[in-house]
Amino acid sequence: MPDYEFEKAAVNSGFSCICGVDEAGRGPLAGPVCAAAVILPEGAVIEGLDDSKKLTEKKREKLYDIIKETAVAYSVAYGTLEEIESVNILEATYLAMNRAIEGLSVKPDFALIDGNRVPRGIKIPCETIVKGDSKSMSVAAASVLAKVTRDRYMRRMAETYPQYGFEKHKGYGTAAHYAAIRAYGPCPIHRPSFLKKMH
Repeated sequence: MPDYEFEKAAVNSGFSCICGVDEAGRGPLAGPVCAAAVILPEGAVIEGLDDSKKLTEKKREKLYDIIKETAVAYSVAYGTLEEIESVNILEATYLAMNRAIEGLSVKPDFALIDGNRVPRGIKIPCETIVKGDSKSMSVAAASVLAKVTRDRYMRRMAETYPQYGFEKHKGYGTAAHYAAIRAYGPCPIHRPSFLKKMH
């Protein structure tokens, strides 16, 4: 379960305002990539919070509201489909992460970031944590906000493009999704660069 060890270590190093950062949607064939940044009150207990991928959709939705109510500040941002196509998914993810950090109403002086790469363009000191969403409370909170926000977006897109089943797979490359693309061709929110491998 995530805890505050990484946050405490940052405070012990002289930082006072730590945000957790995570993304959702790097892998799907459709839609934007979403990132969130969250600053939690020191030691805040959020029951059941874990890596968003380990939680049910219902549980994530419930935690989403609790995190927003508990957080000192939170921010969610996108890397757009156009950016994914023009720069690539990794750079678009960095853009989303930087936007999320910069969108916080309280300015952090340190960031804990899920993954093993420091986002290009980050303006504050940071630490990357592999599997950070299962180790750090702040990162776990960010992972839930990013995932729920993106999933909601994909459910809205399912109403516009009902033939693809976005509400079920959220744009990920399931067998049913590939079958729908073969049957109907791609729609405006599909990522052309991700469909090149399709035969």
